[in-house]
Amino acid sequence: METELFLGGKWVPASSGNRFDVLDPATGDTIASVADGAEVDAIAAVDAAAAAGPGWAATPPRVRGEVLRKAFELMTERAADLAELISLENGKALTDAKGEVTYAAEFFRWFAEEAVRIDGNLTGAPGGTNRILVTRQPVGVCVLVTPWNFPAAMATRKIGPALAAGCTVVLKPASDTPLTALAMAAILAEAGVPEGVVNVLPSRSSGKVVSTMLRDARVRKLSFTGSTEVGRILLAQAAENVVNTSMELGGNAPFVVFADADLDAAIEGAMLAKMRNGGEACTAANRFFVEAGIADEFSRRLAQRMSALVVGPGTDEKTQVGPLVNEDTVAKVDDLVKGALAAGAEAVTGGSRPAGKGFYYPPTVLTGVGADAAILREEIFGPVAPIVTFTGEDEAVRLANDTEFGLVAYVYTGDLARGLRVSERIEAGMVGLNRGLVSDPAAPFGGVKQSGIGREGGHEGLLEYLESKYIAVNW
Repeated sequence: METELFLGGKWVPASSGNRFDVLDPATGDTIASVADGAEVDAIAAVDAAAAAGPGWAATPPRVRGEVLRKAFELMTERAADLAELISLENGKALTDAKGEVTYAAEFFRWFAEEAVRIDGNLTGAPGGTNRILVTRQPVGVCVLVTPWNFPAAMATRKIGPALAAGCTVVLKPASDTPLTALAMAAILAEAGVPEGVVNVLPSRSSGKVVSTMLRDARVRKLSFTGSTEVGRILLAQAAENVVNTSMELGGNAPFVVFADADLDAAIEGAMLAKMRNGGEACTAANRFFVEAGIADEFSRRLAQRMSALVVGPGTDEKTQVGPLVNEDTVAKVDDLVKGALAAGAEAVTGGSRPAGKGFYYPPTVLTGVGADAAILREEIFGPVAPIVTFTGEDEAVRLANDTEFGLVAYVYTGDLARGLRVSERIEAGMVGLNRGLVSDPAAPFGGVKQSGIGREGGHEGLLEYLESKYIAVNW
Protein backbone atom coordinates (compact mmCIF):
# COMPACT_ATOMS: atom_id res chain seq x y z
CA MET A 1 0.00 0.00 0.00
CA GLU A 2 1.61 3.26 -1.17
CA THR A 3 1.28 6.20 1.24
CA GLU A 4 3.75 8.84 -0.02
CA LEU A 5 3.31 11.58 -2.61
CA PHE A 6 3.89 10.50 -6.22
CA LEU A 7 5.87 13.29 -7.89
CA GLY A 8 8.04 13.06 -10.98
CA GLY A 9 7.72 9.29 -11.06
CA LYS A 10 9.00 8.84 -7.51
CA TRP A 11 7.44 8.17 -4.11
CA VAL A 12 8.47 11.03 -1.85
CA PRO A 13 7.44 12.28 1.62
CA ALA A 14 5.69 15.61 2.01
CA SER A 15 8.19 18.47 2.25
CA SER A 16 6.98 19.24 5.76
CA GLY A 17 7.09 15.63 6.88
CA ASN A 18 3.42 15.93 7.87
CA ARG A 19 0.99 13.05 7.45
CA PHE A 20 -2.73 12.50 7.95
CA ASP A 21 -4.81 9.47 8.88
CA VAL A 22 -7.22 7.65 6.59
CA LEU A 23 -10.16 6.17 8.49
CA ASP A 24 -12.27 3.05 8.02
CA PRO A 25 -15.88 4.34 7.84
CA ALA A 26 -17.17 1.07 9.28
CA THR A 27 -15.33 1.55 12.58
CA GLY A 28 -13.77 5.01 12.62
CA ASP A 29 -10.37 3.34 13.12
CA THR A 30 -7.21 4.38 11.27
CA ILE A 31 -6.30 2.38 8.16
CA ALA A 32 -3.11 4.18 7.16
CA SER A 33 -1.14 7.39 7.48
CA VAL A 34 -0.59 9.29 4.22
CA ALA A 35 1.84 12.07 3.29
CA ASP A 36 0.18 15.47 3.60
CA GLY A 37 1.22 17.64 0.67
CA ALA A 38 1.51 21.41 0.99
CA GLU A 39 1.97 24.39 -1.34
CA VAL A 40 5.64 23.66 -1.98
CA ASP A 41 4.76 20.10 -2.98
CA ALA A 42 2.08 21.45 -5.32
CA ILE A 43 4.71 23.54 -7.12
CA ALA A 44 6.99 20.50 -7.31
CA ALA A 45 4.14 18.54 -8.89
CA VAL A 46 3.58 21.27 -11.50
CA ASP A 47 7.35 21.39 -12.12
CA ALA A 48 7.35 17.67 -12.87
CA ALA A 49 4.26 17.85 -15.09
CA ALA A 50 5.58 20.85 -17.02
CA ALA A 51 8.97 19.22 -17.60
CA ALA A 52 7.36 16.03 -18.89
CA GLY A 53 4.82 17.87 -21.06
CA PRO A 54 6.69 18.38 -24.36
CA GLY A 55 7.93 14.79 -24.51
CA TRP A 56 4.53 13.28 -23.76
CA ALA A 57 2.76 15.58 -26.24
CA ALA A 58 5.24 14.46 -28.93
CA THR A 59 4.71 10.78 -28.14
CA PRO A 60 2.77 9.12 -30.98
CA PRO A 61 -0.93 8.69 -30.19
CA ARG A 62 -0.65 4.94 -30.71
CA VAL A 63 2.02 4.72 -28.05
CA ARG A 64 -0.03 6.79 -25.63
CA GLY A 65 -2.99 4.55 -26.31
CA GLU A 66 -0.99 1.37 -25.68
CA VAL A 67 0.09 2.70 -22.28
CA LEU A 68 -3.54 3.31 -21.35
CA ARG A 69 -4.47 -0.13 -22.65
CA LYS A 70 -1.80 -1.67 -20.40
CA ALA A 71 -3.20 0.27 -17.43
CA PHE A 72 -6.66 -1.17 -18.23
CA GLU A 73 -5.22 -4.69 -18.26
CA LEU A 74 -3.40 -4.21 -14.95
CA MET A 75 -6.52 -2.83 -13.28
CA THR A 76 -8.53 -5.78 -14.56
CA GLU A 77 -5.95 -8.26 -13.28
CA ARG A 78 -5.94 -6.63 -9.83
CA ALA A 79 -9.65 -5.90 -9.63
CA ALA A 80 -10.22 -7.87 -6.42
CA ASP A 81 -7.44 -6.08 -4.52
CA LEU A 82 -8.50 -2.67 -5.79
CA ALA A 83 -12.12 -3.30 -4.84
CA GLU A 84 -11.11 -4.29 -1.33
CA LEU A 85 -9.03 -1.13 -0.99
CA ILE A 86 -11.90 1.06 -2.22
CA SER A 87 -14.33 -0.61 0.17
CA LEU A 88 -11.91 -0.27 3.07
CA GLU A 89 -11.32 3.48 2.77
CA ASN A 90 -14.66 4.50 1.24
CA GLY A 91 -17.08 2.17 3.06
CA LYS A 92 -19.07 1.10 -0.01
CA ALA A 93 -20.26 -2.47 -0.25
CA LEU A 94 -17.76 -4.78 -1.90
CA THR A 95 -20.20 -5.48 -4.74
CA ASP A 96 -20.36 -1.75 -5.50
CA ALA A 97 -16.57 -1.48 -5.21
CA LYS A 98 -16.09 -4.30 -7.73
CA GLY A 99 -18.47 -2.54 -10.08
CA GLU A 100 -16.50 0.67 -9.70
CA VAL A 101 -13.21 -1.02 -10.60
CA THR A 102 -14.75 -2.42 -13.78
CA TYR A 103 -16.22 0.97 -14.65
CA ALA A 104 -12.97 2.80 -13.83
CA ALA A 105 -10.83 0.46 -15.92
CA GLU A 106 -13.13 0.95 -18.90
CA PHE A 107 -12.15 4.63 -19.06
CA PHE A 108 -8.56 3.59 -19.69
CA ARG A 109 -9.67 1.17 -22.41
CA TRP A 110 -12.04 3.69 -24.03
CA PHE A 111 -9.49 6.50 -24.13
CA ALA A 112 -6.75 4.11 -25.27
CA GLU A 113 -8.90 3.78 -28.39
CA GLU A 114 -9.74 7.51 -28.54
CA ALA A 115 -6.05 8.49 -28.47
CA VAL A 116 -5.74 7.59 -32.15
CA ARG A 117 -8.95 9.42 -33.08
CA ILE A 118 -7.84 12.99 -32.45
CA ASP A 119 -9.36 14.61 -35.48
CA GLY A 120 -8.98 17.88 -37.37
CA ASN A 121 -10.48 19.23 -40.54
CA LEU A 122 -9.73 21.07 -43.75
CA THR A 123 -12.24 23.34 -45.49
CA GLY A 124 -12.19 26.22 -47.90
CA ALA A 125 -12.99 29.75 -46.77
CA PRO A 126 -16.45 30.78 -48.08
CA GLY A 127 -14.89 33.71 -49.92
CA GLY A 128 -12.34 31.49 -51.63
CA THR A 129 -9.42 33.43 -50.14
CA ASN A 130 -7.68 30.57 -48.34
CA ARG A 131 -7.91 27.12 -46.85
CA ILE A 132 -9.06 26.67 -43.23
CA LEU A 133 -6.88 24.02 -41.60
CA VAL A 134 -7.88 23.04 -38.04
CA THR A 135 -5.68 20.81 -35.91
CA ARG A 136 -5.90 19.72 -32.25
CA GLN A 137 -3.17 20.17 -29.67
CA PRO A 138 -2.99 19.12 -25.99
CA VAL A 139 -4.09 21.87 -23.65
CA GLY A 140 -1.05 21.41 -21.37
CA VAL A 141 -0.59 20.81 -17.65
CA CYS A 142 -3.88 19.72 -16.03
CA VAL A 143 -4.93 19.85 -12.39
CA LEU A 144 -7.46 17.13 -11.64
CA VAL A 145 -9.47 17.30 -8.41
CA THR A 146 -11.52 14.21 -7.56
CA PRO A 147 -14.09 13.33 -4.86
CA TRP A 148 -14.24 10.45 -2.38
CA ASN A 149 -17.39 8.69 -3.60
CA PHE A 150 -15.81 7.03 -6.67
CA PRO A 151 -12.07 7.28 -5.91
CA ALA A 152 -10.98 5.09 -8.83
CA ALA A 153 -13.53 5.98 -11.51
CA MET A 154 -13.36 9.74 -11.02
CA ALA A 155 -9.58 9.53 -11.36
CA THR A 156 -9.55 7.39 -14.50
CA ARG A 157 -12.35 9.43 -16.10
CA LYS A 158 -10.01 12.43 -16.00
CA ILE A 159 -6.57 10.84 -16.36
CA GLY A 160 -7.62 8.70 -19.35
CA PRO A 161 -8.59 11.52 -21.74
CA ALA A 162 -5.82 13.82 -20.50
CA LEU A 163 -3.13 11.26 -21.27
CA ALA A 164 -4.78 10.26 -24.54
CA ALA A 165 -4.71 13.92 -25.63
CA GLY A 166 -1.03 14.30 -24.75
CA CYS A 167 -1.44 16.28 -21.52
CA THR A 168 0.38 15.81 -18.23
CA VAL A 169 -1.51 15.86 -14.93
CA VAL A 170 -1.46 16.53 -11.21
CA LEU A 171 -4.18 14.58 -9.44
CA LYS A 172 -5.43 15.93 -6.11
CA PRO A 173 -7.58 13.14 -4.61
CA ALA A 174 -10.07 13.58 -1.78
CA SER A 175 -8.39 13.32 1.60
CA ASP A 176 -10.96 10.73 2.73
CA THR A 177 -9.86 8.31 -0.03
CA PRO A 178 -6.26 8.92 -1.14
CA LEU A 179 -5.14 5.28 -1.07
CA THR A 180 -7.01 4.33 -4.24
CA ALA A 181 -5.52 7.28 -6.13
CA LEU A 182 -2.03 6.28 -5.05
CA ALA A 183 -2.73 2.73 -6.21
CA MET A 184 -3.76 4.18 -9.59
CA ALA A 185 -0.43 6.01 -9.77
CA ALA A 186 1.47 2.79 -9.18
CA ILE A 187 -0.49 1.01 -11.91
CA LEU A 188 0.09 3.82 -14.42
CA ALA A 189 3.81 3.83 -13.68
CA GLU A 190 3.95 0.07 -14.23
CA ALA A 191 1.97 0.50 -17.45
CA GLY A 192 4.76 2.71 -18.82
CA VAL A 193 3.66 6.26 -18.13
CA PRO A 194 6.89 8.33 -18.20
CA GLU A 195 8.11 10.12 -15.10
CA GLY A 196 6.26 13.38 -14.43
CA VAL A 197 3.32 12.66 -16.73
CA VAL A 198 1.11 11.63 -13.80
CA ASN A 199 1.60 13.12 -10.34
CA VAL A 200 -0.58 12.40 -7.30
CA LEU A 201 -0.74 14.88 -4.42
CA PRO A 202 -2.78 13.86 -1.35
CA SER A 203 -3.36 16.76 1.03
CA ARG A 204 -5.60 17.85 3.86
CA SER A 205 -5.08 21.45 2.70
CA SER A 206 -7.05 21.03 -0.52
CA GLY A 207 -7.94 24.69 -0.97
CA LYS A 208 -4.39 25.92 -0.50
CA VAL A 209 -2.67 23.40 -2.76
CA VAL A 210 -5.21 23.72 -5.58
CA SER A 211 -5.16 27.52 -5.38
CA THR A 212 -1.36 27.44 -5.53
CA MET A 213 -1.44 25.40 -8.72
CA LEU A 214 -4.12 27.57 -10.32
CA ARG A 215 -1.94 30.64 -9.76
CA ASP A 216 0.89 28.98 -11.68
CA ALA A 217 0.84 30.17 -15.30
CA ARG A 218 2.00 26.74 -16.51
CA VAL A 219 -1.31 25.17 -15.43
CA ARG A 220 -3.75 25.40 -18.34
CA LYS A 221 -6.58 23.08 -17.33
CA LEU A 222 -8.67 22.40 -14.22
CA SER A 223 -11.05 19.47 -14.08
CA PHE A 224 -13.05 19.28 -10.86
CA THR A 225 -15.68 16.88 -9.58
CA GLY A 226 -17.34 17.88 -6.33
CA SER A 227 -19.85 20.20 -4.77
CA THR A 228 -21.29 23.22 -6.53
CA GLU A 229 -20.18 25.41 -3.60
CA VAL A 230 -16.51 24.48 -4.06
CA GLY A 231 -16.89 24.58 -7.84
CA ARG A 232 -17.94 28.22 -7.71
CA ILE A 233 -14.82 29.09 -5.70
CA LEU A 234 -12.52 27.23 -8.10
CA LEU A 235 -14.15 28.85 -11.14
CA ALA A 236 -13.41 32.27 -9.66
CA GLN A 237 -9.80 31.31 -8.99
CA ALA A 238 -9.37 29.79 -12.45
CA ALA A 239 -10.63 33.04 -13.98
CA GLU A 240 -7.58 34.91 -12.68
CA ASN A 241 -5.35 33.12 -15.20
CA VAL A 242 -8.15 32.24 -17.65
CA VAL A 243 -7.62 28.54 -17.03
CA ASN A 244 -9.64 26.12 -19.14
CA THR A 245 -12.16 24.45 -16.80
CA SER A 246 -14.39 21.39 -16.68
CA MET A 247 -16.79 21.10 -13.76
CA GLU A 248 -18.93 18.13 -12.73
CA LEU A 249 -20.82 19.53 -9.79
CA GLY A 250 -23.79 18.72 -7.56
CA GLY A 251 -26.91 16.87 -8.59
CA ASN A 252 -30.49 16.63 -7.37
CA ALA A 253 -31.85 13.96 -9.67
CA PRO A 254 -35.60 13.58 -10.09
CA PHE A 255 -37.00 10.06 -10.53
CA VAL A 256 -40.37 10.43 -12.28
CA VAL A 257 -42.80 7.50 -12.41
CA PHE A 258 -45.99 7.79 -14.46
CA ALA A 259 -49.02 5.59 -13.78
CA ASP A 260 -48.57 3.74 -17.08
CA ALA A 261 -45.02 2.65 -16.20
CA ASP A 262 -43.99 -0.98 -15.79
CA LEU A 263 -43.96 -0.93 -12.00
CA ASP A 264 -41.58 -3.89 -11.70
CA ALA A 265 -39.09 -2.13 -13.96
CA ALA A 266 -39.56 1.16 -12.09
CA ILE A 267 -38.80 -0.47 -8.74
CA GLU A 268 -35.70 -2.16 -10.15
CA GLY A 269 -34.60 1.14 -11.66
CA ALA A 270 -35.27 2.97 -8.42
CA MET A 271 -33.12 0.52 -6.47
CA LEU A 272 -30.28 1.00 -8.91
CA ALA A 273 -30.60 4.77 -9.23
CA LYS A 274 -31.01 5.30 -5.47
CA MET A 275 -28.88 2.60 -3.87
CA ARG A 276 -25.83 2.46 -6.15
CA ASN A 277 -22.94 3.25 -3.84
CA GLY A 278 -25.41 3.53 -0.96
CA GLY A 279 -26.83 6.74 -2.42
CA GLU A 280 -23.42 8.46 -2.31
CA ALA A 281 -23.40 9.35 -6.00
CA CYS A 282 -24.04 12.57 -7.88
CA THR A 283 -26.27 10.54 -10.18
CA ALA A 284 -28.32 9.11 -7.30
CA ALA A 285 -32.08 9.56 -7.52
CA ASN A 286 -32.69 12.29 -4.95
CA ARG A 287 -36.37 13.21 -5.41
CA PHE A 288 -39.06 10.65 -6.28
CA PHE A 289 -42.11 12.01 -8.08
CA VAL A 290 -44.78 9.34 -8.47
CA GLU A 291 -48.17 9.76 -10.12
CA ALA A 292 -50.87 9.73 -7.44
CA GLY A 293 -52.71 6.62 -8.65
CA ILE A 294 -49.71 4.33 -8.07
CA ALA A 295 -47.87 6.20 -5.31
CA ASP A 296 -49.01 3.94 -2.44
CA GLU A 297 -48.08 0.76 -4.29
CA PHE A 298 -44.73 2.17 -5.44
CA SER A 299 -43.87 3.36 -1.92
CA ARG A 300 -44.83 0.03 -0.35
CA ARG A 301 -42.79 -2.01 -2.79
CA LEU A 302 -39.76 0.29 -2.67
CA ALA A 303 -39.79 0.21 1.14
CA GLN A 304 -40.06 -3.57 1.08
CA ARG A 305 -37.00 -3.85 -1.14
CA MET A 306 -34.92 -1.28 0.71
CA SER A 307 -35.71 -2.66 4.16
CA ALA A 308 -34.45 -6.09 3.07
CA LEU A 309 -30.96 -4.81 2.23
CA VAL A 310 -28.14 -6.03 4.46
CA VAL A 311 -26.30 -3.17 6.19
CA GLY A 312 -22.76 -3.73 7.43
CA PRO A 313 -19.04 -3.18 6.81
CA GLY A 314 -18.34 -2.68 3.13
CA THR A 315 -15.61 -5.33 3.12
CA ASP A 316 -18.06 -8.06 4.22
CA GLU A 317 -19.20 -10.08 1.20
CA LYS A 318 -22.77 -10.22 2.57
CA THR A 319 -23.10 -6.44 2.89
CA GLN A 320 -25.36 -4.63 0.43
CA VAL A 321 -25.24 -1.18 2.07
CA GLY A 322 -22.03 -0.06 3.72
CA PRO A 323 -21.43 2.91 6.02
CA LEU A 324 -21.37 6.47 4.71
CA VAL A 325 -17.93 7.93 4.23
CA ASN A 326 -17.55 10.08 7.36
CA GLU A 327 -19.29 11.64 10.35
CA ASP A 328 -20.20 14.88 8.56
CA THR A 329 -21.99 12.97 5.81
CA VAL A 330 -24.06 10.74 8.08
CA ALA A 331 -24.92 13.70 10.33
CA LYS A 332 -26.19 15.67 7.31
CA VAL A 333 -28.37 12.78 6.15
CA ASP A 334 -29.76 12.37 9.66
CA ASP A 335 -30.57 16.09 9.92
CA LEU A 336 -32.36 16.11 6.55
CA VAL A 337 -34.53 13.14 7.52
CA LYS A 338 -35.33 14.61 10.94
CA GLY A 339 -36.38 17.84 9.26
CA ALA A 340 -38.67 16.01 6.83
CA LEU A 341 -40.28 14.00 9.63
CA ALA A 342 -40.80 17.13 11.71
CA ALA A 343 -42.55 18.73 8.72
CA GLY A 344 -45.05 15.87 8.47
CA ALA A 345 -43.39 13.16 6.39
CA GLU A 346 -43.67 9.51 7.42
CA ALA A 347 -40.86 6.96 7.43
CA VAL A 348 -42.18 3.78 5.85
CA THR A 349 -38.85 2.15 6.62
CA GLY A 350 -35.71 3.43 8.33
CA GLY A 351 -35.67 7.05 9.41
CA SER A 352 -33.24 7.14 12.32
CA ARG A 353 -29.52 6.73 12.80
CA PRO A 354 -28.51 3.57 14.68
CA ALA A 355 -26.35 3.66 17.80
CA GLY A 356 -22.85 2.22 17.82
CA LYS A 357 -19.56 2.59 15.95
CA GLY A 358 -19.29 3.51 12.30
CA PHE A 359 -21.02 5.98 10.01
CA TYR A 360 -24.14 3.98 9.24
CA TYR A 361 -27.58 5.12 8.13
CA PRO A 362 -30.37 2.66 7.29
CA PRO A 363 -32.14 2.55 3.91
CA THR A 364 -35.09 4.93 4.34
CA VAL A 365 -38.29 5.64 2.42
CA LEU A 366 -40.27 8.78 3.25
CA THR A 367 -43.85 9.44 2.13
CA GLY A 368 -46.03 12.50 2.62
CA VAL A 369 -43.12 14.76 1.72
CA GLY A 370 -44.19 18.28 0.79
CA ALA A 371 -43.07 19.68 -2.55
CA ASP A 372 -41.26 22.50 -0.71
CA ALA A 373 -39.47 20.26 1.82
CA ALA A 374 -35.81 21.05 2.56
CA ILE A 375 -34.81 17.45 1.81
CA LEU A 376 -35.79 18.08 -1.83
CA ARG A 377 -33.47 21.08 -2.11
CA GLU A 378 -30.19 19.43 -1.18
CA GLU A 379 -28.20 16.47 -2.44
CA ILE A 380 -28.92 13.83 0.19
CA PHE A 381 -25.88 11.64 -0.54
CA GLY A 382 -27.29 8.76 1.45
CA PRO A 383 -29.78 5.85 1.24
CA VAL A 384 -32.92 7.98 1.60
CA ALA A 385 -35.83 8.14 -0.87
CA PRO A 386 -38.35 10.99 -0.32
CA ILE A 387 -41.55 10.46 -2.32
CA VAL A 388 -43.81 13.25 -3.63
CA THR A 389 -47.00 12.67 -5.65
CA PHE A 390 -48.12 14.47 -8.82
CA THR A 391 -51.24 14.41 -10.97
CA GLY A 392 -50.17 15.24 -14.53
CA GLU A 393 -47.30 15.56 -16.98
CA ASP A 394 -46.93 19.31 -16.65
CA GLU A 395 -46.78 19.09 -12.86
CA ALA A 396 -44.20 16.30 -13.06
CA VAL A 397 -41.96 18.39 -15.32
CA ARG A 398 -42.39 21.47 -13.14
CA LEU A 399 -41.43 19.55 -10.00
CA ALA A 400 -38.47 17.90 -11.72
CA ASN A 401 -37.14 21.28 -12.90
CA ASP A 402 -37.67 23.02 -9.57
CA THR A 403 -33.98 22.98 -8.62
CA GLU A 404 -30.81 24.87 -9.40
CA PHE A 405 -29.21 21.59 -10.46
CA GLY A 406 -29.49 19.70 -13.73
CA LEU A 407 -27.17 16.71 -13.85
CA VAL A 408 -29.37 13.65 -14.48
CA ALA A 409 -33.03 12.66 -14.38
CA TYR A 410 -34.91 9.36 -14.58
CA VAL A 411 -38.27 8.88 -16.29
CA TYR A 412 -40.44 5.76 -16.25
CA THR A 413 -43.46 5.48 -18.54
CA GLY A 414 -45.02 2.93 -20.87
CA ASP A 415 -45.65 5.63 -23.49
CA LEU A 416 -42.50 6.16 -25.58
CA ALA A 417 -43.75 9.44 -27.04
CA ARG A 418 -44.40 10.80 -23.56
CA GLY A 419 -41.04 9.53 -22.36
CA LEU A 420 -39.16 11.33 -25.12
CA ARG A 421 -41.28 14.45 -24.74
CA VAL A 422 -40.67 14.63 -20.98
CA SER A 423 -36.96 13.83 -21.44
CA GLU A 424 -36.65 16.86 -23.73
CA ARG A 425 -38.54 19.11 -21.29
CA ILE A 426 -36.57 18.16 -18.20
CA GLU A 427 -33.57 20.42 -17.59
CA ALA A 428 -30.77 17.89 -17.21
CA GLY A 429 -27.62 16.96 -19.08
CA MET A 430 -28.55 13.26 -18.99
CA VAL A 431 -31.81 11.32 -18.80
CA GLY A 432 -32.36 7.66 -18.02
CA LEU A 433 -35.55 6.75 -19.90
CA ASN A 434 -36.86 3.53 -18.36
CA ARG A 435 -33.33 2.96 -17.08
CA GLY A 436 -31.84 3.42 -13.62
CA LEU A 437 -28.25 3.76 -14.84
CA VAL A 438 -26.84 6.27 -17.33
CA SER A 439 -23.07 6.19 -16.75
CA ASP A 440 -20.99 4.77 -19.61
CA PRO A 441 -17.40 5.58 -20.64
CA ALA A 442 -18.58 5.94 -24.26
CA ALA A 443 -21.25 8.54 -23.40
CA PRO A 444 -20.85 12.27 -22.62
CA PHE A 445 -21.36 12.68 -18.87
CA GLY A 446 -22.22 16.12 -17.49
CA GLY A 447 -24.92 18.54 -16.45
CA VAL A 448 -26.59 21.86 -17.10
CA LYS A 449 -27.48 24.80 -14.84
CA GLN A 450 -25.36 24.64 -11.67
CA SER A 451 -24.45 20.99 -12.17
CA GLY A 452 -21.42 21.78 -14.25
CA ILE A 453 -19.55 22.80 -17.37
CA GLY A 454 -18.25 20.45 -20.03
CA ARG A 455 -18.51 16.68 -20.49
CA GLU A 456 -16.52 13.63 -19.44
CA GLY A 457 -16.52 10.34 -21.33
CA GLY A 458 -17.25 9.76 -24.99
CA HIS A 459 -15.37 11.62 -27.71
CA GLU A 460 -16.47 14.86 -26.03
CA GLY A 461 -14.36 13.89 -23.01
CA LEU A 462 -11.24 13.78 -25.15
CA LEU A 463 -11.98 17.18 -26.69
CA GLU A 464 -12.02 18.74 -23.20
CA TYR A 465 -8.22 18.25 -23.11
CA LEU A 466 -7.50 19.57 -26.60
CA GLU A 467 -7.27 23.06 -28.07
CA SER A 468 -8.27 23.75 -31.67
CA LYS A 469 -5.65 25.58 -33.72
CA TYR A 470 -6.69 27.24 -36.98
CA ILE A 471 -4.08 27.70 -39.68
CA ALA A 472 -4.95 29.92 -42.68
CA VAL A 473 -3.05 28.71 -45.72
CA ASN A 474 -3.02 28.92 -49.52
CA TRP A 475 -1.55 26.51 -52.02
